[in-house]
Amino acid sequence: MRLVVALSIAAVLAIFLIWTSLAGGTPSLQPSEVVGTTGDVSMAGIVVGPVEGDARGSGLRFSVRDIEGTASIPAVYTGSVPDLFKVGREVYMKGQVQDGVFVAEKDSLVTKCPSKYAPEGD
Repeated sequence: MRLVVALSIAAVLAIFLIWTSLAGGTPSLQPSEVVGTTGDVSMAGIVVGPVEGDARGSGLRFSVRDIEGTASIPAVYTGSVPDLFKVGREVYMKGQVQDGVFVAEKDSLVTKCPSKYAPEGD
């Protein structure tokens, strides 16, 4: 009986893991793909200046551009700001598009670390 229960629990957990890895996650989109979406999305792009505002107050305001492209969307972020955050850095955020502005969830901003193999100035 214990073996049947243990195997049943293991099977349910395996199905849950497969479902969340394939279909249950938040889609990750670039700014050109975010426009017109509804609901929560994860957005990846390059920070475009100017960066204005206060992340701990009314929000840090900046634009995010496609990684390989020119489309961009204004973004508002509140919460802690990673040390590596700056114009030109690749970032990831979770949030929603509201009135043409990407409003990020609090503390969802993550910066991509620069590669030591990238050319100077990146």
